[in-house]
Amino acid sequence: MLIDSHCHLDRIDLKPYENDFNCFMIEAKASQLEHLLCIAIDLESYPAMLEQVFSHPQISVTVGVHPNVKECIDPSIDELVTLGKLNKVIGIGETGLDYFRSDGDLNWQHQRFRNHIRAAKILKKPLIIHTREAKTDTLKILKEEGAEEVGGVIHCFTEDWEFAQKALDLNFYISFSGIITFNNAETIKDTAKKIPSDKFLIETDSPYLAPTPYRGRPNYPTYVRYVAEKIAELRGISEHKVADMSTKNFYTLFNL
Repeated sequence: MLIDSHCHLDRIDLKPYENDFNCFMIEAKASQLEHLLCIAIDLESYPAMLEQVFSHPQISVTVGVHPNVKECIDPSIDELVTLGKLNKVIGIGETGLDYFRSDGDLNWQHQRFRNHIRAAKILKKPLIIHTREAKTDTLKILKEEGAEEVGGVIHCFTEDWEFAQKALDLNFYISFSGIITFNNAETIKDTAKKIPSDKFLIETDSPYLAPTPYRGRPNYPTYVRYVAEKIAELRGISEHKVADMSTKNFYTLFNL
């Protein structure tokens, strides 16, 4: 059985499923998807996201505001803690830093990141970290805020083995997405070969970043098997073994 540790179920294209989320979930079960973690991007769409997935016990959620979302409700620590107390919420984020899509004075982004870390520590729930072209400051803030107390995951990993080692030292897991199937992803593939077997997850980040052979098209959680296949190939083990390891790691990280 497989787990998609990072997807945005409220944003996937349901047209192939007659615009029926329940039809999609039937296919997910048939595709051996045991659990899905639906990741929050903003608070404006959060109530609708919760309503969509709430009746499905095989779906968990997070709460948080993505670092690229600027014109939005920017939650306080108390607001994040209140929302994060729901049993279905198993993590805080996605949060982090993004210097690729944001520039200028980014103090607002840094403070939002710190607020998420502080809320996670109060709730004792792991963090889901987004970092893009900001690895130095991401690690710096994680250290300064004592994020290793709750740990979490560096999602959609796009850095190198050196960064991965520093994240591991801070009690973070590394999650690989469909990018690992791209021809130009050599540094990510190198990390996937070296990562300890008890410290990696797999994800789709759907509806974004579809793996080969669907690159450039809408992505779905059912495509997580392509990530597992590539990691199995890189590590010289079976896809079944990758599924078992990543599933066990997911349940360990999120204390499920």
